[in-house]
Amino acid sequence: LQRAVAVLSLSVVLSARGAAQRRPARSSSSANCWSHLHPVNMFNSYSVKFYHSKALTSPYPGSHIERSQVPEDKVDWLTEWEDYNPVEYTAKSVLSGPSWADPQINDKGFFPKFNERDGEVERKSLNGLYVIENGRPRNPAGRTGLTGRGLLGRWGPNHAADPVVTRWKRDGTGNKVAHPVTGKNILQFVAIKRRDCEEWAIPGGMVDPGEKISATLRREFKEEALNSLEKSPEEKAKLEKQLHKLFSQEHFVVYRGYVDDPRNTDNAWMETEAVNYHDETGETMDNLPLEAGDDAGAVKWVDISEKLELYASHSYFIKLVTEKWGAHWSEDPGPECHE
Repeated sequence: LQRAVAVLSLSVVLSARGAAQRRPARSSSSANCWSHLHPVNMFNSYSVKFYHSKALTSPYPGSHIERSQVPEDKVDWLTEWEDYNPVEYTAKSVLSGPSWADPQINDKGFFPKFNERDGEVERKSLNGLYVIENGRPRNPAGRTGLTGRGLLGRWGPNHAADPVVTRWKRDGTGNKVAHPVTGKNILQFVAIKRRDCEEWAIPGGMVDPGEKISATLRREFKEEALNSLEKSPEEKAKLEKQLHKLFSQEHFVVYRGYVDDPRNTDNAWMETEAVNYHDETGETMDNLPLEAGDDAGAVKWVDISEKLELYASHSYFIKLVTEKWGAHWSEDPGPECHE
């Protein structure tokens, strides 16, 4: 029951964020009190209905496939819908059998161990147990209008890691820059422009089988924001030395769990662990030349505010980081939060 409540409570946050995207910027109790729902242990003991936003959009990324329309009141699996007839779609890049993808569910010799560690593949969800229906995992956040795996390699949870690297914005004399309206210092983070959809995002990627999250976070940042794959052995060694201080210091786990992602389907979905590495003095990151690589088309330091429009649930992760450091987010303070 606790696991079920955890997933249900997570949808409160995703719902609040999805609603915010559909309406003009405004203050709300949910939007301004997220810090009181700590992302790692924010799960409260009340029941709400599921909702997700980006996982319902069409066309499906990289295709002309239109999802079956799912009304907001029919997203929840607990709501009966006898006429539900989702579109089946798995991308050719997945069906071609790359090393990062599962076989089709009915292929001979494929016996996935859902809800547990399956050899080197982690099939556990960060939000607890998920339902298996007709041999397929069922998206814990509800219907998406699409079955199969879309662009995702794994049936069930597809685990990613997102390193949020931050520093304070400073002027030419090295002093922190405060926002003229709120008086709060402005935080910056390293953002990449994704090649697949040209949206700005946190540099991150999929966790390789058997890989520790800490290793994924470091690897993805180096590959996407520092172009380490194209560096010489000497340059790579220098990068490692410079990054060691940043990635070995105390860090802040921003979020762990389901992600409202446009690639999600009824049978495959994204989950992530977002971790903040903060360069308080700026000494480490100032000496690291940002260079887009791997899946990134561009990379730069971005001033953080509520005006940011980022990929998937990344704006939500960034919002939590600003609360952690007491940095500027919105010019409208909104209602006071109460314990």
